[in-house]
Amino acid sequence: MELEAALRDQVGQAIGRPVPHAAIKKLKGDASNRSYYRVGTAPDSWVVMVMPLDATKKSEEATKGEPPKELPFVNVHRYMEKLNVRVPRILRYDEPAGMMVLEDLSDITFEAALEGGKHRDALYTRAVDLLARLRAAAEKHQDPECLAFTRAFDEDLYDWELHHFREYGLEIWSGKKPTDAERAELDRTFRDIAKQLAAAPRGFTHRDYQSRNIMVKEGELVVIDFQDALQGPRQYDLVALLRDSYVELDRAFVDTMLDRYIATFQEASGERIDAASFKSFFDLLTIQRKLKDAGRFEYINRVKGNPGFLVSIPASLRYVRDAFARKPELRKLQELVAKYVPELAA
Repeated sequence: MELEAALRDQVGQAIGRPVPHAAIKKLKGDASNRSYYRVGTAPDSWVVMVMPLDATKKSEEATKGEPPKELPFVNVHRYMEKLNVRVPRILRYDEPAGMMVLEDLSDITFEAALEGGKHRDALYTRAVDLLARLRAAAEKHQDPECLAFTRAFDEDLYDWELHHFREYGLEIWSGKKPTDAERAELDRTFRDIAKQLAAAPRGFTHRDYQSRNIMVKEGELVVIDFQDALQGPRQYDLVALLRDSYVELDRAFVDTMLDRYIATFQEASGERIDAASFKSFFDLLTIQRKLKDAGRFEYINRVKGNPGFLVSIPASLRYVRDAFARKPELRKLQELVAKYVPELAA
């Protein structure tokens, strides 16, 4: 077993002692091109991330610009540590082998910690506070060496993501294509939404701050999967967390958490935020992000052969429908997409 020997060797070099008989277990993967293995048995265990050898050259998400000169995970990790955000400890990175040894954070994700609902309010309060303080600190301490400050959600990226939904979440999902007139209407409205979203001030954005990308270890929240961080609006990570495709929350609770974010951000930054306009933008961004997610899940099914995310499409569409109800100016768009995706009908 060549891979097992290599995994044990990486851990041995990371901790300074051999682990020739350590158990090896492949961990459940997500939609990325990375694999994860647990080497050893808790509490004497580590996780090895195995990456494609061209990991520095391409992202799983749509981005612009030159390929990074450094592994994005390492680059963004360094910046987040500077901001005192708890991230996984890197014990060794063997770039030629495409392997990285990380501390073992166990298997308790934020999603798993929510089971039973008893700790919901406390967990979300902590996650929202962490996010608000992270954003406030990042706005004060910008770092041009961090990749997240060299790429952004711009008009083209928002528009591309909306058309990703059109292709996979509307056309392939329904098996039908919009008429030429409908396509022109979609193109115009999507571009208008993209313009509005891109006009907002931008700052450090995790990009996928949701219940499967926060681990809970010994009571601490540990942020993972941050390698695609970029510049985006303050509400973006809040949409990922509070309109999470894996954990549905009622709107009253979402509003409570948005108010919490505004208060914590104000406390950390000294800046006052108008709640009504903040929430209105949150709803517009929800439409864009969750349409994109619905399309992405179908793409992962069709192109990557992984149907595991299909179960999360209905929740994504419910969020979009709820946000449409708060955005009457987008009624025409809702009626058009609902012709092909009935779940979006008012």
